[in-house]
Amino acid sequence: MRWREERRSDNIEDERGAGGAGFGGGGLRLGGGALLLVLVGAWLLGADPMTLLQLLGGASSSVEVPAQAPGGPPPSAAPGAPADEGADFVAAVLGSTEDTWGAIFQQAGQQYPPPKLVLFSEVVRSACGMAQGASGPFYCPRDQKVYIDLDFYRQLRDEFHAPGDFAQAYVIAHEVGHHVQTLMGTSQQVRERQSQVGEGDANALSVMLELQADCYAGVWANHANASRHLLEPGDLEDGLRAAAAVGDDTIQKRTRGYVVPESFTHGSAQQRIGWFRRGFDSGDLRSCDTFGGEGRSAER
Repeated sequence: MRWREERRSDNIEDERGAGGAGFGGGGLRLGGGALLLVLVGAWLLGADPMTLLQLLGGASSSVEVPAQAPGGPPPSAAPGAPADEGADFVAAVLGSTEDTWGAIFQQAGQQYPPPKLVLFSEVVRSACGMAQGASGPFYCPRDQKVYIDLDFYRQLRDEFHAPGDFAQAYVIAHEVGHHVQTLMGTSQQVRERQSQVGEGDANALSVMLELQADCYAGVWANHANASRHLLEPGDLEDGLRAAAAVGDDTIQKRTRGYVVPESFTHGSAQQRIGWFRRGFDSGDLRSCDTFGGEGRSAER
């Protein structure tokens, strides 16, 4: 992936080393390995990792907090080997998503307000509550920020067997896809609908939302590659491998030994691959209607 040639975003808030509120008091404490499995599983299976962490820490409800001020300057875009290559990579991918979605929105006569991306280590406080790095990257619609602990990329490579720069970029692009859904009003509509239906239908709506974010990630990759020749041989396969690795059925087989389709909240490996590929092949947002009749059954 030719990420070094991409423009670096200045919408980075580096909170690494800033720490966060602890999970002390009378809350349940888990060992590092157990906590890692619980939180990564929660993220991949669609549970709210922030709520889970609050419960582990003894909190009884989500905590609304104001948006934090930037924790420092964005990673350097100076030529040569950066001191922090991981942060430089994230800034490059975020910059690529900004350029792509900015152009797409402009073509529709609209402006694209990009999300902030917060780098953190171990624990962070967002407007959606507390989260720990082990819960994986997430997007908070309340402050319109993407949160990433760079250690997740090690997990993606070593534990989920999805290595490669483009696999990592897919993760960011998926979360930015949720930002696009927020700007378009899709996320709010889904949340309102979920509050009116039973658990099974709410899970199905969550799957459609997640698959659309996968499709939007594919749309980004299509446009970035067409305009700036972003991809190198093997990159697309890395992205598809990452999409498959975080499929609900893949995770359930690994953690439970069996699959419960009605509990899916993100979609099966085949669905995630299919919708990411659909966005990549078409480069058209209109191909990402996961909520239509076709979207309910496609790629199952």
